[in-house]
Amino acid sequence: MITDPIADYLNRVRNAIMAGHKIVEIPASNLKKEITRILQDQGFILNHKVEDNGPQGTIKIALKYDKVTNEPAIRSLKRVSKPGLRTYRGSGELPRVINGLGVAIVSTSKGVMTDKQARKENVGGEVLCYVY
Repeated sequence: MITDPIADYLNRVRNAIMAGHKIVEIPASNLKKEITRILQDQGFILNHKVEDNGPQGTIKIALKYDKVTNEPAIRSLKRVSKPGLRTYRGSGELPRVINGLGVAIVSTSKGVMTDKQARKENVGGEVLCYVY
C-alpha cells in the first residue's frame, strides 16, 4: 500500500528520466491527471494519455528530451508537502522556484494550478511540489 501517491508519481517520473526512458506509466487519479496536465502545459513533458483499464486506469507520459544534447526537460522534481508535514501558503507567500524559471504546483480551493496562476487568482493552498 502506498501512503504518498504523489511522491510515488514523482519518483516514477524521476526514475524514468534517469534511466533515459521515453514513456512512463503511472496509476491514475484525478490529482495525478491534473499534475500531468500542468507539466504538459508548462512544456516539461511532450504528451500524456489516460487509459481506463481496470478500476483505476493508467497515465502514460511521453517524456521530453533535448534533441541535440539528449538532456531531459525536467531537471528536478521535489516533493514539498508530505503526509507527515503539510505545507500551506497564502497567495502572497507562494514560493518562486529558481526566481520564476521553475514551477511550484499548488492545490487550491479553485483546483490544482501553478504558483503563477494562484498568485493571479489571489488564492493560496497546499504546495505539492517544485518542478524545474
